[in-house]
Amino acid sequence: MNKQEKDEYLERLWVMEESGQDTVEELKRTMGSYFDNEKLEGIANEKLVTLSESGTKVVLTKNGRKLSRQIIRAHRIGERLLYDVYGKDFEQGACEFEHTTTIELVDGICTLLGHPKECPHGLPIPEGECCRNYAETAHNVVKHLNELEVGQSARVAYINCRSDGQMHRLNGFQIKPGATITLHQRTPCHVVECEGASIALDEEIVSNICVWSTSPEFKPEQRQSLQAKELGNKAWWKRLFNFN
Repeated sequence: MNKQEKDEYLERLWVMEESGQDTVEELKRTMGSYFDNEKLEGIANEKLVTLSESGTKVVLTKNGRKLSRQIIRAHRIGERLLYDVYGKDFEQGACEFEHTTTIELVDGICTLLGHPKECPHGLPIPEGECCRNYAETAHNVVKHLNELEVGQSARVAYINCRSDGQMHRLNGFQIKPGATITLHQRTPCHVVECEGASIALDEEIVSNICVWSTSPEFKPEQRQSLQAKELGNKAWWKRLFNFN
């Protein structure tokens, strides 16, 4: 079994654990034709999962959870990057990214994006070391749009969308990371201004838009690291995610 196949099992098991599922039958259902009982036994022999005596239940071990956490974090950070920077269909690119990246690169992207808490689907992104370090030194730098004062402007940091329709709607309004947005009204609905247009948004959408309450600042060593990895170079990202 190659690394990518192993990663797929660990990723599916993490997602199952998030939804409270632990049966082999559910794993078979989610993996479909890709499921292979010998491969499941293989990762059990590597002490990454534990199978019940009856063989009907499967759970991640401590080591398995550590590896699957890294895979999920890479996948969801990849989704966040592709959606926030490009507005692309992010699933395929993120799937490829999770198998080829490094912890250091994922942390670099996470820092660039402002340490987002959720992927575009609204699923939690596991914290990285960069997030823990950031939390120790930053206080309320990123906040929800509905926390701004009326008349206050801020730059969009990231957006947590609950549906594809919501993503497309906000994209159509040019509300995306890096855009400047101003809150003009709270009641009876939120009215914001972005790219010269006034837009009425409901509470759910406004609460999913996160903005920089101050301009994000990187430590010199963080900025040098980002530059060294070409995180601002779109051509590099196109090569990494293999799209035009």
